[in-house]
Amino acid sequence: MPYAPLEATMVIPDSLLRRLDVPGPRYTSYPTADRFGDSFGATEYRHALRQRAGGASVGGASPLSVYIHIPFCESVCYYCACNKVVTRHHDRAAEYLDALEAEIALHVEELGQGHPISQLHFGGGTPTFLSDAELARLMAALTRAFALTPHAEISIEVDPRTASPERLQRLAEMGFNRLSFGIQDFDPDVQKAVHREQSYESVRDLVHAARTIGFESINADLIYGLPLQTAASFERTVAQVAALRPDRIALYAYAHLPERFKPQRRIETVQLPAPETRLQMLGGAIGGFLGHGYAYIGMDHFALPTDALAIAKRQGRLHRNFQGYSTQPDCDLVALGVSAIGRMGSTYSQNAKTLPEYYAAIARGRFPTVRGLAATRDDLIRRAVIMAIMCQGRVEFESIEFAHLVRMHEYFAPELERLEPLAEEGLLEIDERSVQVTALGWYFVRGIAAVFDRYLGATSSLTRYSRIV
Repeated sequence: MPYAPLEATMVIPDSLLRRLDVPGPRYTSYPTADRFGDSFGATEYRHALRQRAGGASVGGASPLSVYIHIPFCESVCYYCACNKVVTRHHDRAAEYLDALEAEIALHVEELGQGHPISQLHFGGGTPTFLSDAELARLMAALTRAFALTPHAEISIEVDPRTASPERLQRLAEMGFNRLSFGIQDFDPDVQKAVHREQSYESVRDLVHAARTIGFESINADLIYGLPLQTAASFERTVAQVAALRPDRIALYAYAHLPERFKPQRRIETVQLPAPETRLQMLGGAIGGFLGHGYAYIGMDHFALPTDALAIAKRQGRLHRNFQGYSTQPDCDLVALGVSAIGRMGSTYSQNAKTLPEYYAAIARGRFPTVRGLAATRDDLIRRAVIMAIMCQGRVEFESIEFAHLVRMHEYFAPELERLEPLAEEGLLEIDERSVQVTALGWYFVRGIAAVFDRYLGATSSLTRYSRIV
């Protein structure tokens, strides 16, 4: 079922905005990471790996997705909520690479040599903090341990301020076929306010070089809701980004949580745009990118119609993981490095969040897993519903009932009742067989999905989440 068509000029009543623009999860997983606990650790993670290895020996190994977190950055961006280590001492990378190679070896012990990988992503931090030699060393370690499938997606996040066309060429020679450029905003005043200055011309030249080199896909990250942004200034950024023609665009809402993320304390709250302005930015960005020929993938992603993400959306094969929307099937994710979050079977796991803790675990020959979760049957049922809403904008009752042996109208009676007011607001349509998100509802899709979240309002604190608009 296709998404409901979006209207760039849609008017959202202020009363609706005030009621529904509340904090809520982004649902890159369910249960969400704040539900992880320390009762799930290295022993439990090793058991999950062994379960996968045992299943693979019977039915053949399905490909893995692998994420590697590189925490180092040369300078701090004030909006950043990532786990990072700000340093100009590049020699710190050597110890980290030693630890990563040891962590890779631990996985080989459990999964065996040559396990297939269909998706490999380097995130951070700033992965390009590593030198060419260091990146090549890490890629060599990975290819010795795992087997990249013929059409594997191999991507890396690139800071345009520290990259060059020559650097991009060397990344391609190492095997990377996808790039993600952190742009955020092109307005000079906004860039100064968040301590991340880069010209449009420098990014334009890098994108052109990446095209010439032959990267299969180029992504651009943007953030709305930053200090000093206005609807007009962000409209200019949207037009500039669209002119670059990246294959994919990730449009994130800034989450101002200075009590949790120290760098954000340098941002003056009075400079943040009002909720009404944030909504104008979102609506303007959606309308702008649609007008420039992009397909709206969902919540925070756009893609050119020819991109694999747009094709997956049209074919109903869209998925969501810790990096956002993905074309990959609902596959297991091995996460390497400090603070990295992975998924194995019905479990989630997270590595130690500080380098000393991470290094100490590796030195003992242990997985650095410090927290996680083993999903219950109820978690898995609710995850299926939430991901259907987030990825397809539609829940077909029959498919949930068939896969999980439940009766939707009985199992989710309270939730379906709580959806009725949202239906009356025009955010969704409900009948005996399905729930369908409307064009208006896409602005609040996180709030719709949250109705099925058993943990919200119970023991979770909404103040831990960004606002849904």
